[in-house]
Amino acid sequence: MRLTVAVFLLVATMITSGCLKGPKVADKVFKNGVIYTVDDSFRVAEAVAVIGDKIAFVGSNEEVQQWVGERTRVIDLQGKTMVPGFIDGHYHFLGVGKREYHLNLDGTRSLQEFLDRVKAEAQRLPKGRWITGRGWIEEDWPSKRFPTRQDLDRVAPEHPVFLTRADGHAAVVNSLALKIAGITAETPDPQGGQIIKDRKTGRPTGMLLDRAMALVRNHLPPDTSFDMRRNYALKANQIALAYGITQVHDMGVSWDVVDLYKTLYEAGELDVRIHAYIRGPGAEADRLLEEGPQIGLYQQKLTVRGIKIVADGALGSRGAALLRPYSDADTYGFLIHRDDEIYPTIRRATEAGIQMAIHAIGDSANRKVLDLYENAFAEVPPDQRRIADPRFRIEHAQIVALSDMPRFAGLGVIPSMQPSHAIGDLHFAVRRLGLDRMTEGYAWRTLIDHGSYIAGGSDAPVEEGNPMIEFYAASVRKDTTGYSGKGWHPELKMTREEALRSLTIWASKAVFEEKIKGSIEVGKLADLVVLDRNLMTEPDDRLFDIRVVMTVIGGDVVFNR
Repeated sequence: MRLTVAVFLLVATMITSGCLKGPKVADKVFKNGVIYTVDDSFRVAEAVAVIGDKIAFVGSNEEVQQWVGERTRVIDLQGKTMVPGFIDGHYHFLGVGKREYHLNLDGTRSLQEFLDRVKAEAQRLPKGRWITGRGWIEEDWPSKRFPTRQDLDRVAPEHPVFLTRADGHAAVVNSLALKIAGITAETPDPQGGQIIKDRKTGRPTGMLLDRAMALVRNHLPPDTSFDMRRNYALKANQIALAYGITQVHDMGVSWDVVDLYKTLYEAGELDVRIHAYIRGPGAEADRLLEEGPQIGLYQQKLTVRGIKIVADGALGSRGAALLRPYSDADTYGFLIHRDDEIYPTIRRATEAGIQMAIHAIGDSANRKVLDLYENAFAEVPPDQRRIADPRFRIEHAQIVALSDMPRFAGLGVIPSMQPSHAIGDLHFAVRRLGLDRMTEGYAWRTLIDHGSYIAGGSDAPVEEGNPMIEFYAASVRKDTTGYSGKGWHPELKMTREEALRSLTIWASKAVFEEKIKGSIEVGKLADLVVLDRNLMTEPDDRLFDIRVVMTVIGGDVVFNR
């Protein structure tokens, strides 16, 4: 009797605690893999079971057999590597799709090749039609100089031309475009922008920086129709899935774009999860502050709870705001906005639980944003905030004074950084900054050692948007040919574990979602990626050759090579 009672009590206790419930039948089982869970201990497993859109089991091949039933789809990974779905922490979703529909100038290796592509486009289009494109980088050319209106006039005199530099912070236009926009030698620079002019003649060279681009962009034919934007979104969705990207942090969108995403999710046409940041300052951002966040729509596919503001320009186009002048030009760069234009938005966001994400590339811009955040945190203490830990972000954080690096962790500000920017920019950053400032550039190791975690991303379409290139850049800190030059500071690279965390769990934490995704753990969303080789053991020079075999979002196989 005593034995019977003891067994009864033990069984009752196990039933109550859930230990005797036994596994349910899984919808999918992945087995025979090398599975990097990216949990706190960075555990490596062999198998995963999925029920619905969530992970139900992580463990060994032997244990997972309990989850296999008649209706279970069993996927044999055959020794391939599985990691959590990649999260791109700084992305321009429609821009990635748009890149496929316009003149793509990425990869041009000389001014002449650049002009040849423009000439071919001029021959294809009717006279008078705008030629628009993006992706050129003059630092990839032997001449190392910006193109001019005269260059474009030679190959496209009868078409207005507007061609954006890869960083999105500069554009070159031809004489016809300048004429349409009414830009002359007498046109003043707008706040937060610059019309580059010839020092001898005073006439515009055709190069427009940051807000000056709007003087011409406002005359471009609109491409904002629903059908066109839908095409961009569907193309971007396709590209992201092939790269194993399961979520993007979409920076600087309008409410019209949010409505487009909602329509596509409702129609079942969009797979990638989008965490959208509304552009600010202005009416669009004010609407979010007034209406509040929209979180976890369409089974956690769409969230809108942040505001994106641009504080300065880019290093390549010399618009990044520096504390000391550029080494190769008589300029400090410039700030896009006055304090009184953006601080009210920052303060209101601190109160309302809306996350701020501010672009800052130069050390002066980074210090300015840290100062503004610190002021807002002091004026709005935690007990007066909707969210005590607002997790404000600085996007890019490329050049940061050494004295400012500890402030990120001290203030709880997240550096959102794109490793591939470094392996491109470091080819010219020494000229822009001088060797003495290079320890302050792309300093992932220093920021991590001071207690920060880094949300990794690509800034696509500025960069390609391939997470494996970001992983390579972060953990190797050489360009894709294996080159590393003087001033590149290889000691500032991440470990491979940190690089993977930056593209998964740290990116999730940067949007308050570390409890529902970003690692392969029971109860989290089944966002998974299968790779053809092991990213933790593959030689450095082969990392960016790793290909995605399968992408899974919420338990659904959405890409299968």
